[in-house]
Amino acid sequence: MSEDPDRPGFVTRWQVPNLPAAGAWGEKRRLAAAMRVVVERLVTSDAPEEELGAAADALERYAERLASHPRLSRYEGFAETANAGDVRAFFDQSPVIGLANPLAPPIYLRVEGGSVVGTARFGSAYEGPPGCLHGGFVAAAFDEVLGFAQSLTGNPGMTGTLTIRYRKPTPLHTQLRFEARVVRTAGRKIFTEARLLAGELLTAEAEGIFVSIDRSRFEALANARKVPS
Repeated sequence: MSEDPDRPGFVTRWQVPNLPAAGAWGEKRRLAAAMRVVVERLVTSDAPEEELGAAADALERYAERLASHPRLSRYEGFAETANAGDVRAFFDQSPVIGLANPLAPPIYLRVEGGSVVGTARFGSAYEGPPGCLHGGFVAAAFDEVLGFAQSLTGNPGMTGTLTIRYRKPTPLHTQLRFEARVVRTAGRKIFTEARLLAGELLTAEAEGIFVSIDRSRFEALANARKVPS
């Protein structure tokens, strides 16, 4: 893992999954992983009513236990350094890459040369057409992967437009590979492109335009974020 060369100690959001997690954060990741397994097995389960009822009772009891603990009041991230706060409190919650978020597949991202590569395996909970990944999750994944790519320019921004071309159905339960890169920049606009492959099969392509914004805008959004009671 490397730090932002212009901001020593600053950790970018997509480096967070590579950070070791111990203590409560390690257990949160472990719990999220177990919940992913439960979701996958529940979606495809033909268990009897008694078994499902017992599981629902246990889960409802645990939900009440979690409700008795305080919630995170602020997620650290864009404005913080690795020493000033635990960035996992923000980025582990991502619904796409968050290791502590059971909604995330998750997608694992890395830089290879000047491009970004993401790998993931989507299970039955993400099914759209029979045996295939729902197109909405394809779009969400592209948004995150392209977001990683545009962040490497040093002037990251937010998604302006995202165009998806679905070439072939994307299979579930298959190792997928996302490849993304920055094509060019023009003023505040960052133009990106990506593709999704299942083995050698090209299943989808994307183009994204991101609009750079000042880091203070991210900080303002974080400060205005409301935490449910």
